[in-house]
Amino acid sequence: MDEKDERFKRKITKIFEGAGVDKRYSIMAPEEVFTATSFEEKNNIYVREVKKLGKNVLKAALKENKWKPESLDFIITVSCTGIMIPSLDAYLINELELNQNITRLPVTEMGCAAGISGMIYAHKFLQANPGKRAAVVAVESPTATFQLEDFSMANMVSAAIFGDGAACVLLSSEENAVGPKIIGDEMYHFFDATHLMGFHLANSGLQMILDESVPETISNHFPEIIYPFLEKNGSSIDKVEHLIFHPGGRKIVQTVSDLFGTLGKNIDDTREVLRLYGNMSSVTVLYVLERFLQKEIPKGEQGLLLSFGPGFSAQRILIEW
Repeated sequence: MDEKDERFKRKITKIFEGAGVDKRYSIMAPEEVFTATSFEEKNNIYVREVKKLGKNVLKAALKENKWKPESLDFIITVSCTGIMIPSLDAYLINELELNQNITRLPVTEMGCAAGISGMIYAHKFLQANPGKRAAVVAVESPTATFQLEDFSMANMVSAAIFGDGAACVLLSSEENAVGPKIIGDEMYHFFDATHLMGFHLANSGLQMILDESVPETISNHFPEIIYPFLEKNGSSIDKVEHLIFHPGGRKIVQTVSDLFGTLGKNIDDTREVLRLYGNMSSVTVLYVLERFLQKEIPKGEQGLLLSFGPGFSAQRILIEW
């Protein structure tokens, strides 16, 4: 190993050590990750495991809420780390014997933002249809997108922070629905920023695009992302007690932490989810949300869900307990 290789190795080691991720989970065995395989072989593993994970999280959520599978009226599945047609929701309809008249929506290209995007779509459906039930199922395997021969910083950073996971959130427009209420949702789109984040579809698979200017871009747009949205929904940053933020990575977490920290807010739960699971793309914000749903939060307090994704876009939901 020459001096150049040694410097590169030290740099990558430093990225991993400073990633803020202690552990994460993978649908692939280490030997599968570190063996040069085709896109087809990786995607076959993705399809096989996503079906299992999607079924498990939806089944668990339905059981916990004592909902019968056939009572669902709307199902949204979100994932950007593999390709499957029919989409995951079609398999879930069969596996759990969901309502044969269920409305389904697969979301495949929203990246990390899709957990909140899916909730926004579900909320729009429920607003227009009282007395209905919806499920958002997010399943991701960034591990399946790892490029063994790509030594770019984007691929190295991706390898350091991303992990695999699955989550499900249930929403209802029934009169007796429990849990916090969505009082506002909106997407904010950055102009001329499509180059910041996404995937390049290469022969070897989905190759990560991750521009180093993402944290700075978020910081510059922060006032436009947050304040008008809260004002439009009769709220303000002072009224928002709970920040339910998607941990894109240590730098983005620190950027948002600095911005909110000056306002006396913290994102400790976001940082802890990153530490325990890594960035699971669209799934991650739902893990953060779960931590808040398990807390005893007084009635009337508000929470802000926030995530960023390719486009470049920011997705926001304001909830009230």
